[in-house]
Amino acid sequence: MSVAGTWNIRIATPFGAQTGKLTVTPDGAGGFAGHVHGGPGSMDIAGKVDGDRLTWRMSLSAPLPLDLGCTAQADGDKLTGKLDAGIFGSFALEGTREA
Repeated sequence: MSVAGTWNIRIATPFGAQTGKLTVTPDGAGGFAGHVHGGPGSMDIAGKVDGDRLTWRMSLSAPLPLDLGCTAQADGDKLTGKLDAGIFGSFALEGTREA
């Protein structure tokens, strides 16, 4: 199944669970364009697709400046992964595809 679509995501952070939406549109050439919208804000993202695996980077400014390396694996309508926040560790990501 494709990674394309809108995902309702939850990220476990030291500041509590953060929820939002992740939109993924594969480009057919191994990449994707997308958008993340949640508590800390909203941003466009771009990354790579390898089968059912996504990788991308995000830079946050709130609640504090962070550069995040993100990975996620789709399994049907479930998404699991992590956000690597460098010295702050990794945060678990999980999600479900919107119908």
